[in-house]
Amino acid sequence: MNLRLSEARGRWVLAATVLGSSLAMLDATIVNVALPRIGKDFQASVAGLQWTINAYTLTLAGLILLGGSLGDRFGRRKVFAIGVVWFAVASALCGLAPNIGILVLARALQGVGGALLTPGSLAIIQASFAPDDRPRAVGAWSGLGGVAGAIGPFLGGWIIAAAGWRWAFLLNLPLAAVVVLVAARHVPESRDESEQRGFDILGAALAALALACVTYALTEAPEKGTSTAVVVVTAVIGVAAGAAFVMVERRRSNGHGPSAMMPVGIFRSGQFTAVNVVTFLVYGGMGVQFFLLVVELQVVAGYSPILAGTALLPVTVLMLLLSSRAGALAQRVGPRLPMTVGLVLATAGMLLTLRIGPHASYVRDVLPAAVIFGLGLSATVAPLTATVLATADVRHAGVASGVNNAVARAASLLAVAGVPPAVGLTGNAYANPHVFDDGFHSAMLFAAALLAVGAVLTFLTVRDDALSPEQCTVRPECPFNCPVGAPTLDPGTAREPA
Repeated sequence: MNLRLSEARGRWVLAATVLGSSLAMLDATIVNVALPRIGKDFQASVAGLQWTINAYTLTLAGLILLGGSLGDRFGRRKVFAIGVVWFAVASALCGLAPNIGILVLARALQGVGGALLTPGSLAIIQASFAPDDRPRAVGAWSGLGGVAGAIGPFLGGWIIAAAGWRWAFLLNLPLAAVVVLVAARHVPESRDESEQRGFDILGAALAALALACVTYALTEAPEKGTSTAVVVVTAVIGVAAGAAFVMVERRRSNGHGPSAMMPVGIFRSGQFTAVNVVTFLVYGGMGVQFFLLVVELQVVAGYSPILAGTALLPVTVLMLLLSSRAGALAQRVGPRLPMTVGLVLATAGMLLTLRIGPHASYVRDVLPAAVIFGLGLSATVAPLTATVLATADVRHAGVASGVNNAVARAASLLAVAGVPPAVGLTGNAYANPHVFDDGFHSAMLFAAALLAVGAVLTFLTVRDDALSPEQCTVRPECPFNCPVGAPTLDPGTAREPA
């Protein structure tokens, strides 16, 4: 397909993908706002709150590559719709959870649904829109998806205050119904017809095992009563599973057994690899901030859930207004400058959160940090996403999107698991404002350092011509179909987009 944003059908496709991805974003923002209430209702420790976030991120990160492959094989629209329905059912289970253990289990099931729908939303855009419209479509997807980030904290805070945190999960059900109806009516089906081998179930299992074990070790190591031997053994198993995953994927990429869940050939593009490293750093820092900031505002600054939830509203508004323009700018001048400047601004915004403390003023202490951080993200996210997709063959759009999403989720997962305990946020620390405030400030310094390193790597490794039509060695008219730096292909053998 070569849809245009100026066409009605193109706008319907964009709407379906935005609404679908908004399910995950809306849920994440609301859950962060609800953490103090969940902890109080279930008498949960900081580790329990970490697992409320990480159970979802764990299954999402561990299975998102498989989700992208399933979409490429069986149809991106079909797998996307299945993921939306799965996510809705798991959301209902979250809303009915009787204790923290069941809530964590239901959140893990939510992550499975997210692993099916998240890579599908971007892959549908990549496979459906004309090449010269893709950066603008990705930018619009980033910006419009930010509406959920804007509505989520405000709506979540209001729902939590008025009806309780359970309704924050039940809100997903009607939105999911709308997404399925729009997708069934307006989204074209697309798939990769070239792969006919089986699925990489072993690779998915090894990836999930590695992330689960490392996350457990990072989260539980500082907790009282946790056996040191168990933590060490779990960490070793996680590292071994990660190494085995790489070996399995390399072997299967060479044609042995089922198709690789993560074909190692896509990393032959230096740009694809570099941008994914930057993604890991950026989303690691963001994961720490979004996990701790809303709690800091409620526990330390004394904000209500609705005020804490809307504190970062300027970030989402700026992304809504500027992300599409940032994607178009990156296409004209290259992604390096917008991403580098954006990450420098985001680092500055992160450092400004150090001003937040007891009785913090929103206008003086919170708003400047939110505005500068929002400007930075607006300049960064759309060019980063467009560059990732541009450096992978359109036939593997689902895999490329899945890899980048997996990197982002794994970064957030490991950061949320490891950073809070490292800065002293364990046990019931969220019930002690002084302890939590000290830990929050240390965590923000670490998160800002991650963003700063990302800015340096972007400047040194991302090329100005990464989105340039001249870099396409497959078909000059399709500048976003070929891996940058890949061997030149005979134009006669190039495939049409699925």
